[in-house]
Amino acid sequence: MADLVTRADRDGWTLLTLNRPAKLNALTVEMFAELRRHVIDLRHDDAVRCVVLRGAGKCFSAGHDLSAIAEGEGPPSPGWHSETLRMMERLPKPVIAAVHGHCYTGALEVALAADFIVAAADARFGDTHAKWALTPVWGMSQRLPRRVGTATAKRLMFTAGMIDADEAVRIGLAEYAVPSGRFDAEIEALAEGIAANSAFTHAAVKRLLEATDGGPLDAGLQWEVMESEGHGPDMHERIAAFTTRPRSE
Repeated sequence: MADLVTRADRDGWTLLTLNRPAKLNALTVEMFAELRRHVIDLRHDDAVRCVVLRGAGKCFSAGHDLSAIAEGEGPPSPGWHSETLRMMERLPKPVIAAVHGHCYTGALEVALAADFIVAAADARFGDTHAKWALTPVWGMSQRLPRRVGTATAKRLMFTAGMIDADEAVRIGLAEYAVPSGRFDAEIEALAEGIAANSAFTHAAVKRLLEATDGGPLDAGLQWEVMESEGHGPDMHERIAAFTTRPRSE
């Protein structure tokens, strides 16, 4: 049987792909287990400086597999899905959700656990918990309002409506939208650009933002100074490469 989440290592970055295209990458316990294994492996892989998560086939993911819910699927423990996404969120390297096509409910919860979302022009986002009389347990109630604001999160959650890529960008859910024909090239260029920068800085910045998120400004400013991780082992090399490069006439 094919892997439900595939890993492809590129030059300094890794592409993780939700790989159940015949079912629109609907999420199951088995898929999450594979995603979790990849996250664990990536945490200590210093060769990987950026991670991109996307879906195979027509879309990112249509969300939690409703058939699996109806059959009473059993995760290994309460909160296991949420814990898995938190592990991904806390990877010491940038994680990008590259969303095309459907990204609904559970899939949106997965995308929100990335550092940011880049949307193809055909992307569609929505939270349909209310449509099915469900409540979020993978992080929607916490990450969505932090991303778009409480009132907008309530609107999306109460209406269970769909929004397109442009609206996702407007409300701050996605960072920017890309024409579908250029989506693959844009994601590759973005990941390569991030991977070219300092892995030390990426990890330190993620820890800094995590520690000060939502706190008072003065406390955050003090933390930034007092808890500074300093500079990375490649600082001098990077500066020397810049200052000694040939100057154009």
